[in-house]
Amino acid sequence: MSEEFEIKNKVASSGLVNFDLTDLVPKGIRKGIDLKDFLYMEIILKEKDFREKVAAINPEDYRNQYVYIYNSADAIVPLWAYFLITARITDVTKKVIFGNKEDLEVLLMHNAIQTHDFDELKGKRVLVKGCSDKEIPENAYIELVEQLKPIVKSLMFGEACSNVPIFKN
Repeated sequence: MSEEFEIKNKVASSGLVNFDLTDLVPKGIRKGIDLKDFLYMEIILKEKDFREKVAAINPEDYRNQYVYIYNSADAIVPLWAYFLITARITDVTKKVIFGNKEDLEVLLMHNAIQTHDFDELKGKRVLVKGCSDKEIPENAYIELVEQLKPIVKSLMFGEACSNVPIFKN
């Protein structure tokens, strides 16, 4: 084939580095614990009953998992209740938080972005992948820009064929 008809991949030769935030999503099972299940009639915390139910938790059910503790009941629960559950399982879990699954995902992505080594992207033109099969918290994109703005040459969002320029240094 002659050179004038040669097909060239302009994206590959552009020096553009693709970055996919889903690569930073911590792998592991997410599991919730609803305090409602530990309350008398699902609305009242009776300390003795509560402590018995917490003692009955098998920590192995949460081994190497990301756990979020929440309260779906319309009940006021003292802070020490969360302490008891956390103390029961924290030795075997990867992480325990108070909140819902979305809160857990925000925190996990925050930690992943804050601890990731972005040195490989210094001075590069970076394209952050826009489409994903995993749900990424919006806050993760904001934190990513904070991390990349001081070090990359330029930042774009989307796909190579249709991206949105964010900034150039």
